[in-house]
Amino acid sequence: MEDMVDYSLLNKSFKGKKVFLTGHTGFKGTWLTIWLQMMGAEVKGYALKPEKESLFNQVKTQLKIDSVIADIRNRNRIEKEILDFQPDFIFHLAAQPLVRLSYQIPMETFDVNVTGTMNVLNGIRTLKKNCTVVVITTDKVYENNETGKPFAEKDALGGLDPYSASKAAAEIVTQSYRHSFFHPTDFKTHKKSIATARAGNVIGGGDYAADRLLPDIFKALREEQEIIIRNPNSTRPWQFVLEPLAGYLQLAVSLSKNKGNFCEAYNFGPKVKDVMNVEQVVKTAIKTFGSGTYKVIQNKQQPHEAKLLSLDIKKAATQLNWEPILNATSAIQRTMAWYKHSMQKNIDIYQLCVQDINHFIAHS
Repeated sequence: MEDMVDYSLLNKSFKGKKVFLTGHTGFKGTWLTIWLQMMGAEVKGYALKPEKESLFNQVKTQLKIDSVIADIRNRNRIEKEILDFQPDFIFHLAAQPLVRLSYQIPMETFDVNVTGTMNVLNGIRTLKKNCTVVVITTDKVYENNETGKPFAEKDALGGLDPYSASKAAAEIVTQSYRHSFFHPTDFKTHKKSIATARAGNVIGGGDYAADRLLPDIFKALREEQEIIIRNPNSTRPWQFVLEPLAGYLQLAVSLSKNKGNFCEAYNFGPKVKDVMNVEQVVKTAIKTFGSGTYKVIQNKQQPHEAKLLSLDIKKAATQLNWEPILNATSAIQRTMAWYKHSMQKNIDIYQLCVQDINHFIAHS
């Protein structure tokens, strides 16, 4: 592969640097925290208390970080924590991340995802030093007409469900702050580089969230119950968790080394043809795990969820030298293998994650 992330450069870029990470107690946030710790970064996390069953709780005793448990909607608190820490990098992952839950708590979803993002960006305005910021949104920010055509970064933003709409709004808010307060042409004055990263349907070990396919599959298999699937023919750009995280890290380094450049939106996803429908995912997961059965239950009353979704990733490949390493099948196999290993007695979950990261880097 010609396009390749330079992991030695990532290590050098983050070693000894201060990294402020919102949403560090979440699934992706915990993986990113572990990776940053491996690279020698000084990490400060800001997030809600994790769910009882969570990757963060499984590894927290081995995380040498400053962990602030607080709400992203608390404007004064987030501003204070950013100002006190004086970060070199900020990754904003904190969010209400579930589509179906957003129908139950629409106002909270908008408050967390939109106002929370504004609170972070407003906090950055108080910093007088150089700071590189990556705001994480989702592949669902696009106005989805379900034609199956891959979405490029210049396509229209939108969203039918509250989650998608709130994330599209977060993109618009970030663009507004970038043009109003952190314009790339005026970098020498404000010293901030800000980009957004769009990725979705991320899978990997340690995700236990409700209403996500792989965690639901694992929980059913663990309890020796039948797997229930809602939309067997829905396709998604399934990708292994370390793929977009490598993209976020690479984007941050590109921003920091090229002052005022790369301050845009970037898609991170699998190759366009590498999609699998839900039923294929379930079959692959069962085969990897070594046991299990499933059945399809159609529910015509369920909330709308987009059926066709894929991303055009040429921009990230061309500008950032980033491309996905694992195909969907390999991503599912790696995820289910992690879950299976995690069930072993006396297993060191932190080291399980470290091994996955080292394996991913070695095969990149």
